Amino acid sequence: MDKAIIGKKLGMSQIFTADGKVIPVTVVEAGPCTVVQIKTAENDGYDAVQVGFGSIKETRVNKPVAGHFKKAGVSVKRYLRELRFANCAAYALGQELTCDMFTEGDKVDVTGTSKGHGFSGVIQRWNQHRGPMAHGSGYHRGVGSMGACSSPSRVFKNKHMPGQWGHEKVTVQNLTVARVDKARNLLLIKGAIPGPKGGVVVVKNSIKG
Repeated sequence: MDKAIIGKKLGMSQIFTADGKVIPVTVVEAGPCTVVQIKTAENDGYDAVQVGFGSIKETRVNKPVAGHFKKAGVSVKRYLRELRFANCAAYALGQELTCDMFTEGDKVDVTGTSKGHGFSGVIQRWNQHRGPMAHGSGYHRGVGSMGACSSPSRVFKNKHMPGQWGHEKVTVQNLTVARVDKARNLLLIKGAIPGPKGGVVVVKNSIKG
């Protein structure tokens, strides 16, 4: 069965194995999540399971959103995500998803929104070198050459330029679940995952695992 859950990145820590090795891990508060809607190809054109995560007061959402949760018979949630599964029929409306669906050693893909750095220059964004800092040079942190002059008389596509850096959807594949803490709804995932502390992530079984 396909497995996936919504969680919140709490930060990084480390754990020790039985033989004393240190494993760097990212702590994720995974669930509990509630199935809010099951979409089918007949009604919606595709199969998916809509899952809610995080509590919020009903007064914080508008009437259509509140009605959506009321129709499903579940409490209002802060975050909604659609999860595509090969067999959505295995899930039921109102079903609760918890972190113990994963076990230690599972391979997972984690999707989140990377940290935003705003409008950044080419040195910060693309790791370009700066220009000479002495001998009369007045060009230090610029883009550099844009290409040929008269031919082809244009800048090629994908030229590294200043612009928005970060704050985009990123998936890190084939990570390992180092530990599952059912009592505290925690997944400890080996290595780093995208996003800042408090960022919402989706953990699902790896497509390469």
